[in-house]
Amino acid sequence: MKLMKILSQLNLKELPLNFCKCGVTGWCLEVLFTSTDSILRHDWRLIGQTSLLMFPIYGCGALLAPIGTLIDRWVNPRTGLAAARTDIAIRHGFLYMVLIFVAEYLSGSLLRGRGMCPWDYTGRNTNIDGLIRLDFAPLWFATGLLFEQITKKKGR
Repeated sequence: MKLMKILSQLNLKELPLNFCKCGVTGWCLEVLFTSTDSILRHDWRLIGQTSLLMFPIYGCGALLAPIGTLIDRWVNPRTGLAAARTDIAIRHGFLYMVLIFVAEYLSGSLLRGRGMCPWDYTGRNTNIDGLIRLDFAPLWFATGLLFEQITKKKGR
């Protein structure tokens, strides 16, 4: 019964809309990020790219804030928010970064097994199995916090 009460407070009714918000935001971020790579190649057309397959992967970012809330309640069952805002942001950022790495690795493995993975980091210094890049940690930290903000209920 207590679990049902917690789940009802996690804003799961908004999950489909938040899934779309995160999916579209992820697409836009990826296009911006890949277009800046053009600058390094001196290609001033600034062409960015993404894949339709990335929408549901980025859409899963809608689960980050509810997971962060559950962790807050586990860390401090009375209020869930007893820490300073910066401490919460750091805790959430690191949590989201790890979850994004896990999701990227698992989804990449699944897609690669079907010959459909739209990314390959093989040859990059910090890659793991060509599926994740550890040097992207700050980007995933920030992206997780961005997904949390765009899925947050107004007034919270």
